[in-house]
Amino acid sequence: MATDMQKLIGTSEDDEEEMEMDVKEEDDDDDEDEEKHMPIPGMVSVDGAFVSSSGNNRFQHHQQIQEQGGNQSGGRRCRPVEEKERTKLRERHRRAITARILAGLRRHGNYNLRVRADINDVISALAREAGWVVLPDGTTFPSRTQVSRPAGGTSTAVVTSSSPHLVQQQTPPTSLRGVSSGYRSSVEYNATRMKGVFVPASSPYDVSPSPRSHSAVVVQDRGGQAENHPLIGGSMDTVDDKQVVDMPPKLQERDFAGTPYIPVYVMLPLGVINMKCELVDPDGLLKQLKILKSVNVDGVIVDCWWGIVEAHAPQEYNWNGYKRLFQIVRELKLKLQVVLSFHECGGNVGDDVCIPLPHWVAEIGRSNPEIFFTDREGRRNPECLSWGIDKERNLRGRTAVEVYFDFMRSFRVDFDDFFEDGIISMIEVGLGPCGELRYPSYPVKHGWRYPGIGEFQCYDQYLLKGLRKAAEARGHAFWARGPENAGSYNLRPHETGFFCDGGDYDGYYGRFFLNWYSQVLVDHGDRVLSLAKLAFEGTSIAAKHHLLEAGLMLAGVHWWYKTTSHAAELMAGFYNPCNRDGYAAVMAMLKKHGAALNFRCAELHMLNQHEDFVEAMADPEGLAWQVLNTAWDACIPVVSENALPTHDRESYNKILENAKPLNDPDGRHFSSFTYLKLGSLLMERHNFLEFERFVKRMHGEAVVDLQL
Repeated sequence: MATDMQKLIGTSEDDEEEMEMDVKEEDDDDDEDEEKHMPIPGMVSVDGAFVSSSGNNRFQHHQQIQEQGGNQSGGRRCRPVEEKERTKLRERHRRAITARILAGLRRHGNYNLRVRADINDVISALAREAGWVVLPDGTTFPSRTQVSRPAGGTSTAVVTSSSPHLVQQQTPPTSLRGVSSGYRSSVEYNATRMKGVFVPASSPYDVSPSPRSHSAVVVQDRGGQAENHPLIGGSMDTVDDKQVVDMPPKLQERDFAGTPYIPVYVMLPLGVINMKCELVDPDGLLKQLKILKSVNVDGVIVDCWWGIVEAHAPQEYNWNGYKRLFQIVRELKLKLQVVLSFHECGGNVGDDVCIPLPHWVAEIGRSNPEIFFTDREGRRNPECLSWGIDKERNLRGRTAVEVYFDFMRSFRVDFDDFFEDGIISMIEVGLGPCGELRYPSYPVKHGWRYPGIGEFQCYDQYLLKGLRKAAEARGHAFWARGPENAGSYNLRPHETGFFCDGGDYDGYYGRFFLNWYSQVLVDHGDRVLSLAKLAFEGTSIAAKHHLLEAGLMLAGVHWWYKTTSHAAELMAGFYNPCNRDGYAAVMAMLKKHGAALNFRCAELHMLNQHEDFVEAMADPEGLAWQVLNTAWDACIPVVSENALPTHDRESYNKILENAKPLNDPDGRHFSSFTYLKLGSLLMERHNFLEFERFVKRMHGEAVVDLQL
């Protein structure tokens, strides 16, 4: 029965051992409940725990209880084996539900939860997000309200700065004799890991102004009466008849004062312009932009959607809503970056609106579905046009790249004055699904789930025609086919004959196919950027190439990066196995056009905490290191944006470290950073205070509450 339940809920051996211990503790708790109702002479309360006045009293009393239980019918209750088994199964089922809740919060909610977290950790994380302070012993109170200390101690609010960014801090109770200046506020404790206790990161709202060092230990004479203080409990040792609390030093922050100035832009909501090309809620947007301007944000970035502007007929462009938006930005003296989006919006992570491709393109697709990317089973992906029709006149007499060029040229003409005034500082050109330069190899709509390897997307008739020409030119016409043993969307590399160690990916045919497949990607980027350079002559252009998998908000095609084949990257079009640099050709193409690289820089330290990464052989930091250094070695400017919702200080610190590498001998850094994205969550007071602090540090300014 236990085995069947284990198969049902998928518990591991470690989980089962831990559950066995919990069930045993539950049994013992029943016995202890009986013991608690019996008087125990000679007991005194110290620090909330029971300690006998004699070293042997407790042992002797416990022994008496056991003897009485063996001789009296009203003694210790013996639970039937069947009841214990049912208890174990209930506990396993409860643990399985908890594990799924925790996995969802870690993956989708950006909660900093340990793998073995329990319901207390979940409640604590939710409470902190709501603006409460949760101490290690469970004491909880509003972060903006002065908490009353236990009886016998005094509590005095101390304000060390008039800045509204700093909240009131508590002084230690006078009854805590022997506490040095190493006393920590509850906020500072939340930013550390106590011995044996996991404490998630603090709420961004709780900022400590104290510059003092907090690495000292607290020593309390055991003979004196210790107070049940919230900061002392659960991590106490006894050394030479002293009670010692282990207080590790705080996580240090790097001082970015005097570092290079990196402009910070904020992405506007995807639905800021509706399908009629009208500006949605201009008054509300104006208020938010004024707030951004007040903290010295450099500008905003907005998507210009092909499906909105050229929605109804070829070469009939409607820019009205964007003109009004751009005028508001100009009046506030903000800069503007524009993303020309030639894909549909909706169905991907972060998409909160639905913006399809132009209606006239959809009509063509219904009569000729070969214009869309297609997998081996013949499933079409209408998110964007196949690169196979870049030079095919299937769009009412125009090729795909001609359609893109006409759109870009229309934008350049209609907004000429914004270019002349220097309001528009960069144009970002969408090059594929989600605006990224990659194949749509892992579409959630076709059943893909992380960490599946995905599928090759080269089975529309136009890409197959190109493959056939390449095979014939090589002299092997029978190579004009996709791999037959590359598996399906949700397989692992070792489950396929193509991607396993020693698989066909590294054979003669495999190398030919992957070279052709990746070259199609590079050639598409080359063609579009050539026309973009012509349309926006004298304007900075960026190719969006941030390698984010759709559906899971993780930065980069990082899963299976630690395997020899790098299967997920190969499927996405990056020929990057362990013995080859698959990003050098992309960087050379960007260098040719003087384009910048937009690489999404996620909070990689948060991602590495996912237990899924072990199974998926993932290495997001390794991927980021390779891509950034390949770009910088080619002297390509790198701009970046966050991939995960970011509001906490730890995530901001990681972005800063990536933006301004500490030990780079050439002093290389990001050219700009885009924050995703403007909304009500960012405007919450505690979140916005952290964001303002982040902007200052990106600009190389000093902050007053730096944790050194």
